[in-house]
Amino acid sequence: ACFRLLCSLLLPALFLSGILCVCLVVLLWGVRLWIQRKKQLSSAGRDGKRPLLVAFFHPYCNAGGGGERVLWCAIRTLQKKYRNVTCVVYTGDRDATGEEIVEGAFRRFNIKLVHPVKFVFLEKRFLVEASLYPHFTLLGQSLGSVFLGWEALLKCVPDIYIDSMGYAFTIPLFKYLGGCRVGCYVHYPTISTDMLSVVRNQDTRFNNAAFITSSPLFSKFKLVYYYFFAFMYGLVGSCSDVVMVNSSWTLNHILSLWRAGACTSVVYPPCDVQTFLDIPLEVEKSTSEYSIVSVSQFRPEKDHPLQIRAFAKLLKERVGQQPSLKLILIGGCRNQQDEERVNNLKRLCEELGVSDDVMFRINIPFEELKRHLAEATIGLHTMWNEHFGIGVVECMAAGTVILAHNSGGPKLDIVVPHEGRVTGFLAEDEDGYAETMAYIFSLSPEKRLEIRENARRSVHRFSDQHFEDTFLLSVELLFK
Repeated sequence: ACFRLLCSLLLPALFLSGILCVCLVVLLWGVRLWIQRKKQLSSAGRDGKRPLLVAFFHPYCNAGGGGERVLWCAIRTLQKKYRNVTCVVYTGDRDATGEEIVEGAFRRFNIKLVHPVKFVFLEKRFLVEASLYPHFTLLGQSLGSVFLGWEALLKCVPDIYIDSMGYAFTIPLFKYLGGCRVGCYVHYPTISTDMLSVVRNQDTRFNNAAFITSSPLFSKFKLVYYYFFAFMYGLVGSCSDVVMVNSSWTLNHILSLWRAGACTSVVYPPCDVQTFLDIPLEVEKSTSEYSIVSVSQFRPEKDHPLQIRAFAKLLKERVGQQPSLKLILIGGCRNQQDEERVNNLKRLCEELGVSDDVMFRINIPFEELKRHLAEATIGLHTMWNEHFGIGVVECMAAGTVILAHNSGGPKLDIVVPHEGRVTGFLAEDEDGYAETMAYIFSLSPEKRLEIRENARRSVHRFSDQHFEDTFLLSVELLFK
């Protein structure tokens, strides 16, 4: 009787599920055909041929970070190589015109595009804002990116789609519904095996709150959620035809999560090393003040509080010593959250009594950035597991003695010996940073010059030209 009851319930349920699945497949196929029809009706060029549309999904293309430098260099590279290509940028920066965005890229990064770019302005960028999802942020932002991607696809159907900002959940959308060839440039995996270990070991970090680490139950629940998300992330990422990653650290994580080794390659981001190499390198002149410069966006993972605390510790140990020291924090503010973060950092400076010794320089022009780096003695970087670290390379090219975090890209790719010689220093915590800064200042100017010269010689592998060569080699598959 129980078996018959089970069959009478199960068979209709299976039948209904089958019908629903067929309906879903038919609906998706219909949507795909409709989108393809829309694509065919799009306007042809002057010669009657429709240009090849290459679209970059970059909702924050007007921000001033390293990811944006990659975007503009990638577009310039394609424009130089392919004649019949129109580059499209999906962006949510509706507070600026296309001309202003292109002008901003030139002003900040010294990048001049060969041809105009088509901008598709998206209205639903708020769906990928972290502030919208106080809990389950990764899942919320990823689902939000699918809706934002759908808006992008409806407004413009490209031939080639490249996610250049880490929204992997948009990839299947453009591949299977848009019928596009798809690629991506991964700056930072949305979830990594390191993040899983942080939750597993109940470590408190900026993305793992204390109330979770103190509760075994919450930690286990979060671990299950992370494993589920990592599985989904691997699934959508593996849909890519071409995967480019920015460092060895990112490569290791993407290979373990996406399992797409055949189409994955390391393409170091383009750093404007030549502009910084133009700064004359010579033994420091005796001065009454040394500066320590940090270059990074004001985001939580960059860990600016660690820089301020380590600097305060250094000052405490150097009371009365000359020359005096100044910490200059240079970075971009993308939104109100970033501005609030800067205000919190200023309050921390007041609490530690170092307000007079710390300068904040926000969204500054390129020439001013260059001047600060030319005058600095130490270049400071504190992000744990920085995926690459363009700011680190720029500091080394400009001739500062770099002090970076002993993890991620800086440890594996950048601050490594060059021809067996020291190129910079690594540290992990407040004490380590304070001690290493003190050690760098204790060196003779001649010894510092030697380290600076080694660092400069080592950064040519991160040049614009090297990026162009490796980028074109990787995306070649998308154009066949």
